[in-house]
Amino acid sequence: MSVFAKATASRSARAAWTGVALAGVSALLLTACSSGAPAPAESEEPADTGDALEIEAGERDLTLKVGTILPQSGTLAFLGPPEEAGVALAAQEINDADLGLTIEVIYRDSGDTTTDIATVSVTDLLSQDVSAIIGAASSGVSFTVIDQITAAGVVQFSPANTSPDFTDYEDNGLYFRTAPSDLLQGEVLGTQIAEDGASTLGLLVLNDPYGTGLAAATSEAFEAAGGEVVAEELFNTGDSNFDAQLSAINAANPDAVAVITFDEAKVVVPALVGSGYPGNQLYFVDGNLADYSADFAPGLIAGAKGTLPGPKLEDDFRERMLAVNPDLADFSYGPESYDATMLIALAAYAANSTEGADIAEYLRQVSGGSGDGETVSTFEDAAALLTEGEQVDYDGPSGPITFDENGDPTEATIGIYEYGDDNTYTRIN
Repeated sequence: MSVFAKATASRSARAAWTGVALAGVSALLLTACSSGAPAPAESEEPADTGDALEIEAGERDLTLKVGTILPQSGTLAFLGPPEEAGVALAAQEINDADLGLTIEVIYRDSGDTTTDIATVSVTDLLSQDVSAIIGAASSGVSFTVIDQITAAGVVQFSPANTSPDFTDYEDNGLYFRTAPSDLLQGEVLGTQIAEDGASTLGLLVLNDPYGTGLAAATSEAFEAAGGEVVAEELFNTGDSNFDAQLSAINAANPDAVAVITFDEAKVVVPALVGSGYPGNQLYFVDGNLADYSADFAPGLIAGAKGTLPGPKLEDDFRERMLAVNPDLADFSYGPESYDATMLIALAAYAANSTEGADIAEYLRQVSGGSGDGETVSTFEDAAALLTEGEQVDYDGPSGPITFDENGDPTEATIGIYEYGDDNTYTRIN
């Protein structure tokens, strides 16, 4: 059974949102209200039209240059292929439309927080006069380059950053993301663990803004549901020995363990299960929800569950992604990357400009956060309306999006997945 909870929050206080815990919850839909007062569950909050910018009617002749800093290496490298494929697919469809905007994408690596690859990549992209940079996937990596990007007047748009700390970050209005804050994922994860019957919880947590933020939200939701967090063990990126952390978790003997890591899961999960902890009592998150069929012994984590932002992937979109990269085995954050690229292009089209500041001004508007535009799902339909001077509200494969003034999406779905005997995962909601 799929249950959706609608919560409301002030856009200026998103970091304080606590969500709604429901029995059997499988997803959350967050709608932001300007007043902060809860709206009736059956109502729809109208778009903010008061600050809508005018759309210049007429044909366009724009060349938009966009860079990416997505993980080709490092602890999130498994996310690189679907994210880059999402960008490439959007760029291909925009250029095939031939409606007055040509987009050029320059792909670069983000690495992880143990390297300086992201800074080098950003420096290179800025020297090539990009208008926007898509990435990084890691919140920790984005924090190392956000000042460099936004100080240059360039839009930074992440498809996968989930740290709550971005909401109020001083970014000159140039940072956006299609992934929801981990206040949402943590709410769903903590509630799901409690609903599955656990009364005590252990956490193994990456010590960076992503890991600690998600752990805090998960703990709060689990405790609100009546559970007790009995162990929370931190580790740093680059650590290779986790014996102390795993011993402490085993000593606490929790009913469930949330593994809030990146690629380190390939090391810690076999070690934890090998020490006697049941694999079906583990919970994964978006940073490590991956295909482990080639990494773990058959059945090692059968019955384990995990969470990942995003609606169910439509077959048509999956096929289009595979046409770009036939080797894709994972589609995580591919839809969010596609939508990031589309929104940047539509904002440039609406502004009739490729200046970063102009694109940023129109991003909220074309997402439906202001302007009360007509709902569109393709570049062609949006461009046709924009050429007539009309407002648009883009909804894509990652969902309605609808940015608030902080560049956060105000609507999101969190999927729940379960691992089978082959150590691959399937959506169960």
